[in-house]
Amino acid sequence: MSAPVAVTFTATDFDALTAATGRIAVILAPDARPGTVARRLDRQMKGAITRAMEGKAWGKLKPGEAMDLGYPAGLQAEAVQLVKLARRASVAEARKAGAAIGKALGEGGVTVLAANHPRAAEIALGLALRGYEFAEYRTAEKPAKGAAVVMVDKPEDAGAAFAPMAAVAEGVCFTRDLVNEPANVLTTSDFADRLAAMKKLGLAVEVLEEKDLEKLGMRALLGVGQGSESPSKVVVMQWNGGRKGEAPFALVGKGVVFDTGGISIKPALGMEEMTMDMGGAGVVAGVMRTLALRKAKANVVGLVGLVENMPDGKAQRPGDIVKSMKGDTIEVINTDAEGRLVLADVLWYAQERFKPTGMINLATLTGAIIIGLGHENAGVFSNDDKLCAAFLKAADAEGEGAWRMPMGPAYDELIKSRLADIKNTGGRPAGSITAAQFLRRFVKDETPWCHLDIAGVALPPKETVLAPKGASGWGVMALDRLVRDMLEG
Repeated sequence: MSAPVAVTFTATDFDALTAATGRIAVILAPDARPGTVARRLDRQMKGAITRAMEGKAWGKLKPGEAMDLGYPAGLQAEAVQLVKLARRASVAEARKAGAAIGKALGEGGVTVLAANHPRAAEIALGLALRGYEFAEYRTAEKPAKGAAVVMVDKPEDAGAAFAPMAAVAEGVCFTRDLVNEPANVLTTSDFADRLAAMKKLGLAVEVLEEKDLEKLGMRALLGVGQGSESPSKVVVMQWNGGRKGEAPFALVGKGVVFDTGGISIKPALGMEEMTMDMGGAGVVAGVMRTLALRKAKANVVGLVGLVENMPDGKAQRPGDIVKSMKGDTIEVINTDAEGRLVLADVLWYAQERFKPTGMINLATLTGAIIIGLGHENAGVFSNDDKLCAAFLKAADAEGEGAWRMPMGPAYDELIKSRLADIKNTGGRPAGSITAAQFLRRFVKDETPWCHLDIAGVALPPKETVLAPKGASGWGVMALDRLVRDMLEG
């Protein structure tokens, strides 16, 4: 696993700072005199910090941005990074400042002078997340990341504040690893094994095999994977940290480990990125890991449907009709609209078995949501205003873009089938909405539900503030916040 950057907190110590190797990062307020230790460091560097702060480059920096002073006089460090951050900085600004440090992190590690900054834990979280690097398959120039030591006046308090954030960082990085892995490594079996390994964290993990899914009547899910050599599976992860006997909240993820489109095959250009089509399952796994690591006082169950959508002599065809676990029949118009078939059965199973207090599913479901929202926001669809508002509030608090999209019975007309109860796609118009309407059919009226279409945010085309280019881990922070606010509050 590509773990987040290791962060420890220690007492502010000028002598240790001057002897530190690697990099030094100094948190400086733009409109206040530097603290005592920063002033001593400036004198040790013959006024280099003062001169930098009086220059134009410093003045142009926005909150959370930084500049480097290379090979500083009087120090062992290779560089001193000056990070602009007010004492009353927002959470987002503090994480951005940490991310600036994490992005520049090298093999020698970094010592951060945060002194008495009230956002030291948030700075550390940004550092841990942005310092992530997925380099498992690089052999010639495999980058190495050192650890981070954050100097603060009260290290025990800062460490305690950071502990739950460290759990979130590990969950995010676990999700990123899963999404970044190639499909020849992350097969359905390997994915299931990685989730089963989380039993050691206290999760109850159960793997349902194809014979179990046949007995349950999950023919919609099984139809998607019947053209692949990799067996289809459903993995159930339970965290029971709330009141005994309390019904859980359910998270459901689409886990298509590779998607060619099946018989309705995708164009070759860009198909290599379809290793990310299990992004919804990856987020569910990351959230469950986070909850276990921080011992969340809530009951949550995570379910993921793991399949591979391949063309083969046994593969599902356009025009096939399958019967879902619910009993509804589905006409398969396009085998590339497979994720909703997987989710239909897992959503129904989650409700039948666990009778959850609420349910959120995640899927890299439609290209249409990228046309509508780009790579800045996930699409949010819901049958419950209260749950939807709670999620949007949590996403906003964590800086993860999300935007509510419309739903309504008028869109059902687009997915009516001549031969079956419903068809799996309504064509290009309102593509993300008709996909949500399809899923809505497999959600009971009494179940508060949100569908998150994360196709645009799971693997953005460029780096973000808190992530290098590649898998973002979007959704782990927002859903963990939702659990804290709604179930543990």
